Parts: sequence; C-alpha cells; structure tokens
Amino acid sequence: MKQNEKYYCYILSNKNRTVLYIGYADDLKKRITQHQKGTGALFTKKYNVIDLVYYEQFVDKKVAKSRERQLKNWHKDWKWNLIKETNSNIETISLN
Repeated sequence: MKQNEKYYCYILSNKNRTVLYIGYADDLKKRITQHQKGTGALFTKKYNVIDLVYYEQFVDKKVAKSRERQLKNWHKDWKWNLIKETNSNIETISLN
C-alpha cells in the first residue's frame, strides 16, 4: 500500500432527498464528478442522484469496501440518521 492513500465510502442523494446511493472510491472528487456528468453509475444517472451528503475516509481499500457493503445493508432510516449526525440539514457537501 502506498503512503497517504485514501479511500472513501460515500452517500449521494437526489435534489428532493428521497433516494440514496452508496459507493466507495479512491478519488472522491473525481468519482462525484463522474456521477454529476452521468457517467458514474446507471442508477445515479436514472434517478439524478448527484448530491454528496455524507462520506467517510479510510486508509485501507478493503475497509472502505466493507463499510460500503455494511451501509448498503442498513435500513433507510439508519442511513438518514448517520447522515444527520454530521450533516443535520442534509446539505450538499462541496469538495472544492
């Protein structure tokens, strides 16, 4: 593993905050841009799920992937509660 590598597990939502998408990436900014351009995933393109509302950072790719799988298995209410712990107004997070 390279020094200073970072991996992310992230949650996206749509404008009306009715749909959630969970993914992981090694370059979060690039991956979010792909979703916003419609090249990230068919699901995000179909439902216009492009707003970053939550993310976690990891130094191990396996841990990030494991966290993604864990969150995908959570109930929707648990996911929303997790988001609200750090983003109480469920605002779009800017990575600029």
